[in-house]
Amino acid sequence: MANLKNFINSMKEALDPKANLLTFANSQNLDREDYIKSLSASELKIKSDEQRLEAMVRKQLKDEFPNIEKSASYDLLVDAVIHNYKSKQLQATDDVEIK
Repeated sequence: MANLKNFINSMKEALDPKANLLTFANSQNLDREDYIKSLSASELKIKSDEQRLEAMVRKQLKDEFPNIEKSASYDLLVDAVIHNYKSKQLQATDDVEIK
């Protein structure tokens, strides 16, 4: 008789819509947190890659053109070089995907 009573109580709990909704919502929150963490990690990697690229461009320009960092258009030149590099990289990627 006790086994039947336990079975009925477990069935009531399993079929409880409110409890099922809460369980589902909790699992969704965990999945969403993992997804957001993965996006954040990839965004941080992209930002660090961009910062490294900018540092490399700045160093190269300083090496090739001494005292260029004092120029008023230095930052614009750095941005233009980075933009040109990224454009060529995208074109190369597009060419590979098309073939």
